[in-house]
Amino acid sequence: MTLVVIIIALALIFDYINGFHDAANSIATIVSTKVLTPFQAVVWAAFFNSIAFFIFSDHAVANTIAKTVHADQITLPVVLCGLIAAIIWNLLTWWYGIPSSSSHTLIGGFAGAAVAHAGFDSIDQASIYKTLLFIILAPLIGMFISMFITVVTLQRNFWLKIGIITVLIGACVFLIPFKKDFEKWALLGIGVIFVASYFYNHIKGESAYRTANMYKSLQLVSSAAFSVGHGGNDAQKVMGIITVALIAGGQIQTFDQMPNWVPIACYAAIGLGTMSGGWKIVKTMGTKITKVTPLEGVCAETAGAITLFTAANLGAPVSTTHTITGSIIGVGATKRLSAVRWGVTVNLVWAWVLTIPVSGVLAALCFYLYNLIF
Repeated sequence: MTLVVIIIALALIFDYINGFHDAANSIATIVSTKVLTPFQAVVWAAFFNSIAFFIFSDHAVANTIAKTVHADQITLPVVLCGLIAAIIWNLLTWWYGIPSSSSHTLIGGFAGAAVAHAGFDSIDQASIYKTLLFIILAPLIGMFISMFITVVTLQRNFWLKIGIITVLIGACVFLIPFKKDFEKWALLGIGVIFVASYFYNHIKGESAYRTANMYKSLQLVSSAAFSVGHGGNDAQKVMGIITVALIAGGQIQTFDQMPNWVPIACYAAIGLGTMSGGWKIVKTMGTKITKVTPLEGVCAETAGAITLFTAANLGAPVSTTHTITGSIIGVGATKRLSAVRWGVTVNLVWAWVLTIPVSGVLAALCFYLYNLIF
């Protein structure tokens, strides 16, 4: 029981670190465009991180994380060592301002400790392949969606722009099999806000000053949507880890018996962590990849939110870091390819590639050390 308590405490600490490590994902563009001050931005993001608790109640991502390792090979030391490794790598990358994926850090740590415990057969290969696939897909999806949104947004023909947006929203509402009606109505509501804003701006006269202010207002909406997706995707990963610890410790028997306090504690921890900020990573995400205007911030955050919500519905544990980075690259590349600082991007990709194996090795070392001591 003592070890279970320690694991839960470490898991919530990791969730808190995840909050300030990945705070940049939610606030980098809205801070760099000066729509909100850093403090206002983290409070805004933290609030909507926590709102995700009431939206993603099916916990599909948490279930996927819990199945990364075969149930009969999950022990409390495996979970403990995976968490310790994930915390070490997260703090290290945060210290150097590298926006690596907290999600993949956790998965790599969990898998690495399991391999040290029972070999590679202990890992559910389908879950790992799904995660690896989305390491590639998430930034690409975010990039292409943001490029498309940016092109549509920059369209000078007002009625053509409104027509494309209306058709797209209608297609999404009627064709996407959302798990909850709330998500469908939320998408429709966001679409109505955007269309109404464009109409108001068109009627008043599309001056540069008025249009810039419109996009600053819309960035509050897009940032909120992305923060909800961030909270729904990232907090669920820790929920999965705590639940498997409770199963391994004998407190519950199946994933479906997850206690209500687990999601509440995880969403609260990630919200508090986000309020602590992560300014080194904010600088990397908000200014070093490409210069972002309010218009481009809206496009990047909207693309990121769409990607995260889609992934959450599929139960795919994607990285919010990868998603928003791809989206920021997309808006930069839409202007011109030279607008993106590709040297910075290549360094980020290396961090993404190394995260799972390095976390896995750290977890394996922690597991061997644990066995030597205990």
